[in-house]
Amino acid sequence: MIKTSELKAKEIINVSNGQRLGMIEDIDIDLVAGKINGIIVPREEKFLKLFSENNNLYISWSKIEKIGEDVILVTINDGLEQSNAED
Repeated sequence: MIKTSELKAKEIINVSNGQRLGMIEDIDIDLVAGKINGIIVPREEKFLKLFSENNNLYISWSKIEKIGEDVILVTINDGLEQSNAED
């Protein structure tokens, strides 16, 4: 079993293009079903985020290919959608 704090310490990498997406900022959990729906990764630095609209990347749990010791590998296409989750 892995703790959410351990998940947040891993870097997210898109295997489709090799891009480093950053670290997990938040985790979308369905408490009723007891499962993780997805992860939220910030698209830009925290400082710049103060002056822009919500610019987070939501990655569905189904897009996660492998969770390693240091990284999480995901497969997502170029048509990335922004998260509408409230902070």
